[in-house]
Amino acid sequence: MIEIKRVYEPATPEDGVRILAERLWPRGMKKEDAKLDHWFKDVAPSTELRKWFSHDPAKWSEFQERYWAELDQHPEAWGLILDAAKKGKVTLLFSSHDVDHNNVVALKSYLKEHSSKH
Repeated sequence: MIEIKRVYEPATPEDGVRILAERLWPRGMKKEDAKLDHWFKDVAPSTELRKWFSHDPAKWSEFQERYWAELDQHPEAWGLILDAAKKGKVTLLFSSHDVDHNNVVALKSYLKEHSSKH
């Protein structure tokens, strides 16, 4: 099972394996406070795509398409997440203020689509 959560929310035992899926470290967050199991920078969108998107909801559909195309090229980056999810709960962590339009929302959708193929 894969869930998503802002990295700034307190960690709980129900989170299972906590994976930060961001290329940049979250602003103002101390590493010890994040209580991460993993930080997968390579599963995050490229710097160019992140800057292009700039958290603009009007670009959401195209962002997802472009991001999924990047993920298609790097199954090694996201395959580990699916492997962990087969063993138990995984919580993907993000730092964006927008809880509906961010890379982890798009990543979770992508992983759901690919879970049966992995």
